[in-house]
Amino acid sequence: MTMQNKVQLITYPDSLGGNLLTLHYTLRKYLNKAIGGVHILPFYPSSADRGFAPITHDEVDPMFGNWDDLEKIGQDFDLMIDFMVNHVSRQSEYFQDYLENGENSEYADLFLSFSKFGPDGISEEDLAKVYSRKPRPPYLEIQRPDGSNERVWCTFDYEQIDLDWSSQLTRAYMRNTLIRLARTSAKMIRLDAFAYTTVEIGTECFFLEPQVWELLAWLKDCVEPFGTDVLPEVHEHSSYQQKLAAHNYWCYDFALPMLVLHTLYSHSQKRIVDWLKDCPRKQVTTLDTHDGIGIVDVIGLMDQEEIDATVEKLYEKGSNAKKIYSGPEYQNLDVYQINCTYYSALNCNDDAYIAARAIQFFAPGIPQVYYVGWLAGENDTELVEQTRNGRDINRHSYAIEEIDAEMKRPVVQRLMKLMEFRSNHPAFDGELEMPESPESELIMRREHEGHWAEIHIDLKTYAAELTYSFEGKEQQITI
Repeated sequence: MTMQNKVQLITYPDSLGGNLLTLHYTLRKYLNKAIGGVHILPFYPSSADRGFAPITHDEVDPMFGNWDDLEKIGQDFDLMIDFMVNHVSRQSEYFQDYLENGENSEYADLFLSFSKFGPDGISEEDLAKVYSRKPRPPYLEIQRPDGSNERVWCTFDYEQIDLDWSSQLTRAYMRNTLIRLARTSAKMIRLDAFAYTTVEIGTECFFLEPQVWELLAWLKDCVEPFGTDVLPEVHEHSSYQQKLAAHNYWCYDFALPMLVLHTLYSHSQKRIVDWLKDCPRKQVTTLDTHDGIGIVDVIGLMDQEEIDATVEKLYEKGSNAKKIYSGPEYQNLDVYQINCTYYSALNCNDDAYIAARAIQFFAPGIPQVYYVGWLAGENDTELVEQTRNGRDINRHSYAIEEIDAEMKRPVVQRLMKLMEFRSNHPAFDGELEMPESPESELIMRREHEGHWAEIHIDLKTYAAELTYSFEGKEQQITI
């Protein structure tokens, strides 16, 4: 089963109407012609991080629905689901048993106890080498009922306990989990936080080669017999995506969000043209996701002065985005991301927003549109102040009645028209061409078997003109 080369929607299971039933209703009612697939963010029982601390991967949280709901969505749309490859919940049966029984637990070898690294554990010098985007060491100190203490590897939140992928026990348990997930109608499984799965003392413990390739091949082998593919999620320098592409894996273009902002803020196409000529072709593109807008991904593609200027412009234009919302006061300890909706990042300028989506849709790869971005949502500061979680600025949940109202907005209607065009015109099965143009203009062209589509964007006014073939004739519209 191959994913269709059409727009996909990214959404939480409860963000469009409240559950998987209303999600399916929304997809069928509004997006039947506009998308070919949907990436449903974690729907498992979870103890933290809005689903990303799975208590188990074997169940659908009953408040969202059940496996049958997912199957029905998968019958209508290409389905992508998440597997938290790096960790399980601290509240999981596995870890709770280990917490109670220590080395006598049948699940003990699933986890990275510091005792595995020798009688002295890990030196402070080696801990300092570990790649981390959190301002703390990568471990959790636990105390057992008998009063004994132990340190276990914990890269992210203290509710997310890392798995030991060098353990055969981990692979035995997780093989069964992956097979169960692949036997659903999912066409792709996203491997969340994949780069943190390789741990070797004395290194950065991040995307270690060749170990990472052995594990990735093993993970893919678990699901491939069912026609399911894998998408490793790696947030870092773009060279990691190039490595994945060189090994013929799907990858993300996480550099695109900042590059598009820079292009529209600076009214210059230079940086984005350079990247689009070299970026992987077998990729998934995003402008917005459930996380913040990534900065680390464009290091080397933009110089530091350009990055700093884009960040400052984002706060200046980004409606009510505040720097504090991306800091520790609002539970965001990842200094490489900025919390803001993409529509707000463009100062809620409809023309700029449509121009940004046009760039994404013409870029190589399969484009994904986050559900807040689909409805051109503004920053939800009320929710942020309520939860004190900076990322909630871009996680507004829409009631059915709200969706009906949002669909009437001109910017959403324009985006829908563009999504339908991208999902259905045959030119997008061809390669991207970048005709020469002045620095303040951007021209992107796709062509396949006599079909073609070309977008002209004025980077000063953000006016976008779409020219394309239809039944052998040229058509032209302003989007």
